[in-house]
Order: sequence, then structure tokens, then C-alpha cells
Amino acid sequence: MIAVKVRRLRLVKLRRDLLRIIQITLKMLILFLIPLVIVAVILKYARKSKKTSLKGRHVVVTGGSSGIGKAVPILAANQGAHVTILARNIDRLIDAQEEIKQYCIDEEQMISKVSVDVANYEDVENNLCELEETVGPIYMLVNCAGQAICGRVEDFTEQQIKTLIDTNFLGTLYPIKAIIPKFKLRKEGIIVLTASQVALMGMYGYSVYSGHIISPLLSLPADTDTPGYELENKTKPEETKLISTVGGLKSPEEVAKKLLDDALNGKFFSYIPTLECFVLTTLCVGMSPFGSLLELLIQVVLLGPLRLVAAFYIMSFDRIVKKCYIKREKPNK
Repeated sequence: MIAVKVRRLRLVKLRRDLLRIIQITLKMLILFLIPLVIVAVILKYARKSKKTSLKGRHVVVTGGSSGIGKAVPILAANQGAHVTILARNIDRLIDAQEEIKQYCIDEEQMISKVSVDVANYEDVENNLCELEETVGPIYMLVNCAGQAICGRVEDFTEQQIKTLIDTNFLGTLYPIKAIIPKFKLRKEGIIVLTASQVALMGMYGYSVYSGHIISPLLSLPADTDTPGYELENKTKPEETKLISTVGGLKSPEEVAKKLLDDALNGKFFSYIPTLECFVLTTLCVGMSPFGSLLELLIQVVLLGPLRLVAAFYIMSFDRIVKKCYIKREKPNK
């Protein structure tokens, strides 16, 4: 009996000591963070961020005949840039070229088009080299060529997988590979990758689609109202449609404006500010660069609590998948 009481007293003492340690740690953390936050806020607003100008620069956009790929060159042209759009469909390219020309602010601006398969490295390299000679040195490469085919891994055909890899991976890697030596030689240049929010997480129905590489700017829009989105919806399982409604639907113009502004401001992540986008991007910062001390401190403070928020989203997504599975299996019983 005495031994049991001694153990209990020790446990009580241990709990009290742990609580004291936790309280002291929290106080020290708060006392340490408050001055840092104040300094970070002062630094953020004391320094005027210098936005790079696109006037007279050469901007190349892949997938430039529709959607975000057309909205970006329109904005770039409206800021005085020379613009070249790349895509396969020549008819859409011609229409897009004529539309982009209407947004030019200078008669000397050049709006070019190139019909090319971005999954063919030789063609991509030759065309980019030629564009550097005819239009001028490329300053910004915006990769918008991409598509999504939704479904379960086991239901994909070999051709569908090859199409996604060719367009989304090779179609992004090849233009970068072709232009990066010139950027290094000139010691300047911006590369933009347009992925999506599911590039940062596994999501039912996007098993093959969600693979992208990292770049100086990673654009991560939610669902965007583009022709590609309409095609994507035709292959979405019911589960994916229900989960996708969480992020809402954005316009290509919204995404393009944010993408271009963030690229010129030297940011790493670009997304339309919504709760879902903020939570997902903050949780996935990992080893990514940070733009300011304030941004870093916000991430440090919020990573833990946001993990709980993310857990709620994951559980709700799992419930959707389970409900759809049960609903689908009922008629078979």
C-alpha cells in the first residue's frame, strides 16, 4: 500500500513539473516571438518592394491558346511585353494571337505564335532559339500547357498515362531545359510553373495528374474555368466532383493576374487567397524558400494548428469517398 501511494505521489509531482516546464516554455516562446513579429512587421512595411517591369521584355507562354495560358499573355501585353504563345492547335493560336494584340500598349510590341508539341524536345529547343533571334531574349517562361484525366490508377490506359506524362511533365521540363542555359548566361530570367492545388496533395481521382516539379514560382490555382476544366469534368468520378467543390471555381483572369504579379514580386508560391489555398500551401512549405521574416514566423506559428484543420478536411474527404462507395455498392447486393 505504501509503495502504491509513493508511486502516485511521484506521478502527481511529475505531472506538476511537466506543467511548469510547459508553462515556462510557452512564456519564453511568447516573449521571444513578440519582438520578432514586431521587427518583421516593421521590416516588411519599411522596405518598399520593387516590382520588375515587363515593358520591352519577351514573355513566352506554353499552352497559350486558351484558359490561363491565354489570360497571362493578355496581361503581359497590356504591360508592354513582347509575347509569344506556344500550343499545338494552329486555329486557336491564330484567334488567341489576334485577341492578345488588342491589349498592346505600344505599336512596336511583337505578338508571336508557334505551333509546337511541347513534348518534342528538338522542336521546342529549335523554336525557342529561333524566337530569341527574331523577337529577342526570353525574360519569362510561363508553363501553362497541361491537362487532367481523372480516374483511379487501375482504370487508366497506358495511352492516358503517356499523354499526361508527355503534356504535364515533359511538356514543362523540355521548355525549361531549352531556356535555362540562356537564363544562366544572362544571369536573369523568370520561370513559372502552373500546376494546381492537388500538386501538393494526394486527391481521389487525380492519382496520375498530381506530379509536378518545383520552380522559382509555383502557381497553384484552385479549379479554374477553362476549356481544360470542362474536359476534366467529363472524366471526374463522383467523389472528385464533390471534393472539388470545397475550393470553388476561379476565372483564368484572376489566376493570371495573381500569377504574373507574384512572379514579378519574386514570390515562390502563387495562389488566390482563400482559406483552403492558404491552409494547403502553408502546410506544404517544407524546404521551400520564404519571402520575408514575417512570412516565416506566420508559417512557424500556424503549422501546428493548421495540421488540425487539415485533418478535418482529410476526414471529410474520406467520408465523401466512403459514402460514394457505399452508394455504388448497394445495388450490387
